Amino acid sequence: MSLTGSPLISMLKTRMHWHQTRQKLLAENVSNADTPGFQPKDLKVPTFAPSGAVTNASLVALRTDPSHLAGASDRAGEDPRNARRFEITPSGNAVSLEDEMLKVAQNQSDYQLAASLYQKSLSMLRTAVGRRG
Repeated sequence: MSLTGSPLISMLKTRMHWHQTRQKLLAENVSNADTPGFQPKDLKVPTFAPSGAVTNASLVALRTDPSHLAGASDRAGEDPRNARRFEITPSGNAVSLEDEMLKVAQNQSDYQLAASLYQKSLSMLRTAVGRRG
């Protein structure tokens, strides 16, 4: 098994990729703040199930017809539930810049935490195999 194949390392990598994708989606929400009718989107938080467990992704793979997924978004992983919005403009735009910027800041902080844990885990593994660094 390679050092990067451990469950902790793979979960941290998955989490960092999720934060990168979420950052792009939040940036898209901010950039469309003046687009009429635009509804902000967010990603579902990834869950880490034990291997062999049934996950949402495996349940979706069992579907045979896309119309069976009523209300599914056109992007995988988006949260179809709209958060309650207090501000909706007359043009139908529901982007609150304050809410989006709070999400961006929290997402950045969470990404930095995952990256720090990833770096520390690799450093600990290097120490365990006798390398310094």
